[in-house]
Amino acid sequence: MESRFQVPRGTYDLLPADAARRRRIVAEARALAEGAGFGQIDTPIFEDSELFVRTVGEATDIVSKETYTFEDRSGRSLTLRPEGTAPVCRAYIEHGMHKLPQPVKLWYEGPMFRYEAPQSGRFRQHEQFGVEAIGSDDPTLDAEVIDLLGHLYARLDLSGVRLHLTSIGTPESRREYARELREFLLRSDAFDAEQRRRIEINPMRAFDWDAAEVRAVTDEAPKMVDRLADDDREHFEEVRRLLDGAGIDYEVDPRLVRGLDYYTRTVFEFRSEALGAQSGIGGGGRYDRLIEQIGGDRTPGIGWATGLERIAQAMGASGSAEAGLTRANGGGPRFLFAVTEPAARERVFRAVSELREEGLGATIDLGERSLKSQMKHAARAGVPWVVIVGPEEWSRDAAVVRDMTAHSQEEVALSALRRELVTRARGAKG
Repeated sequence: MESRFQVPRGTYDLLPADAARRRRIVAEARALAEGAGFGQIDTPIFEDSELFVRTVGEATDIVSKETYTFEDRSGRSLTLRPEGTAPVCRAYIEHGMHKLPQPVKLWYEGPMFRYEAPQSGRFRQHEQFGVEAIGSDDPTLDAEVIDLLGHLYARLDLSGVRLHLTSIGTPESRREYARELREFLLRSDAFDAEQRRRIEINPMRAFDWDAAEVRAVTDEAPKMVDRLADDDREHFEEVRRLLDGAGIDYEVDPRLVRGLDYYTRTVFEFRSEALGAQSGIGGGGRYDRLIEQIGGDRTPGIGWATGLERIAQAMGASGSAEAGLTRANGGGPRFLFAVTEPAARERVFRAVSELREEGLGATIDLGERSLKSQMKHAARAGVPWVVIVGPEEWSRDAAVVRDMTAHSQEEVALSALRRELVTRARGAKG
């Protein structure tokens, strides 16, 4: 039997076996995100087209070639969302989320649409899971969201996944670099007329182009990571210190610019060797000016997205297609770390990452609130335990573990903290 119709090129039908695998992926991602204090948000599938022109960037392939844009019956230009960050930021402004305790942590899952050449694991309609953390420029937040995505791939038993990382500075620090890079690139005859036009608008886009003769030029070009302003470099160095302290492997990749114009400072991408040349499986970065671009106050943020089809493809290639949910605890965080001693950040971040390895939800309060305010926030969020590390505790190489239900607390040596928290969470204390 043969249907008179077929799905449009670049789309697909999700059959029961694949749907079951996707549910497992989403359930694991959701458990990780909610365990780190992220709450769910859903935004419309279509938005005002200007939202993506302003944020994603007119010179990007996404806006110039790949959006599904149309006029409705009232003559308004609408676009099927090509990515999830700009709609979440629009919702952050529209619903007054700046009044909430910052950072606001959100996760989403749903279809995205890009008119690009269909490839293995890449479709014109594709599903993404993503997180956004809005309202803090603390480099600990950069490290936390990177760690979260790395743990997702680890829990799904994906092999050969490698983190690529760099910093692209801020608009101010990029301005002089862009002039230098533009002059360098336009001296070459490797670019066609359209590429030269786009180099005039945003020369960093050239690092995304894969033609051999173009890559030879961009390999020799100056790199942004070598031109960072002092505060951008310090921010990036702190992100790296936190990742190093937690034992998270990565490669500093000066060619990494990602495909969206709104990124600032930290950008990152996870790549799977199981996927061949098109190895990107998920990534993201910081976007400290995006909310300002769409009418809000200057508000920093960072996030990532990962394609569910890409994960499923990598699971199959890694032999982990039937991986189950063996360690996800679900719900909100079990532990909130209230840190008032700046020197403790690196050690605390490592502790949070270690708890995720145990399948336990944990997060760090990054709102720059007083300890009293942090405790109130933990109580409102229903967190069972708060781990307090202030100057006095840090001087004794210890932390105070506060049981929010029993209203009791005790001091625990940092060297024994992981064992103690795991024991509490699993109900086997004593």
